[in-house]
Order: sequence, then structure tokens, then C-alpha cells
Amino acid sequence: MIGRLRGAVAEVGEEEALIDVMGVGYVVRCGSRTLSRLPEVGGEAVLHVESHWGEQTGLTLYGFLAREDRQAFVLLRTIQGVGPKAALAVLDVLPPAELAGAVARDDRAAVARASGVGPKLALRIVTELKGKPITDGPVAAFHGQINAPQPMKASASGEAVAALMGLGVAEPAARRVVEAAAIRLGEDAEPPALIKAALQELGR
Repeated sequence: MIGRLRGAVAEVGEEEALIDVMGVGYVVRCGSRTLSRLPEVGGEAVLHVESHWGEQTGLTLYGFLAREDRQAFVLLRTIQGVGPKAALAVLDVLPPAELAGAVARDDRAAVARASGVGPKLALRIVTELKGKPITDGPVAAFHGQINAPQPMKASASGEAVAALMGLGVAEPAARRVVEAAAIRLGEDAEPPALIKAALQELGR
């Protein structure tokens, strides 16, 4: 799975940014707070990425400027009724440290300020986050609680295959061209190089 991206900001939209990594453009969904803090087009950005796989949507990348934002996003996603959009909305109005404070104060009204989060869901968020480390601790501790399938292993080839599938390439074809690229470039090849070589194999 893709966990981090470093590249030039190519475009910034209302809900997503396009990050150019060695000629490969990654569409990354971001909250408004993250989008507003990105460098201008052409500037370099480093995003901590949470990858989500859906049968209908394929691979979706969610990007954050700080590791703690990504950690809080993952934790929010473990709560029933909190999808990616709601989790981003909560972090737009309450960065991790402020979210931790709201939970400690039982301030469900602060959480309910997030777009699409009603009083009942705000109460559930505050209740279920009680006693959980919102701003500290490894992200990996919470990954096992998310029900989304994780079909790709965390390797350079796995990341490259996932990225190609996100671009609309069928999985068998993606695996075939990535394997060919890995043989040609060597076992130490990084995901961006594998993706670029694989796209050349596909003639894109």
C-alpha cells in the first residue's frame, strides 16, 4: 500500500490534489485544511497517505501533511458510521490535538460542527475515542480494526501494482508489467521508477 508521497503539486481542486511523482500523477483526496496548506503549483509536497481499496471505486488515496493527521483519520475510520468523508470533515474543524481536547471535555458540540456529522454521530465519536491515543502511537495499531480489504502487500511492487490499478489498469496486466519492470530495474527499484517503467510497457 502507498503510505507516503513526495512530489510536485500539479493541481489543487476543491477536494483533491494531483501530485506529480517522477512523471506519474497521483490523485490524492484531502481535507480543506490540508489543501489550503499545500505549496503553490510547482512546489514540492510530502503527504502521509492512507490507501483505501473499494470494489467499485478501486484505489483511493487520502493525504495529510502531518503523520498525526493520518493517525487520527485512521482512528476515526474505526468508528461505525464514520466514512472517509466524515473523518476528513472532523479533522477540518478539529486538528488532532483539538479533537483530543474535545473528547477529554465530552464536547460533542465541537465535533458536530463538522460537515455531515450530526449530534448522534458526534456523541458516538466522543464516546468511542475516550481513552484512545489520538495524537500519539503508531498508525499500525489501528489498521487491524478497519474492515476495508487490504489486497496489496506493503512492497515496492505492490505499491506500483496498486497505483496502476488506480489508473484503470486491470490487476493481471498491472502485475505482469510491474514484474517485467522489476526484473529490468532490479530488486531495489523504488515504486515511482517501477510505475514509470510499467507505464512504458503498457505504451501509455
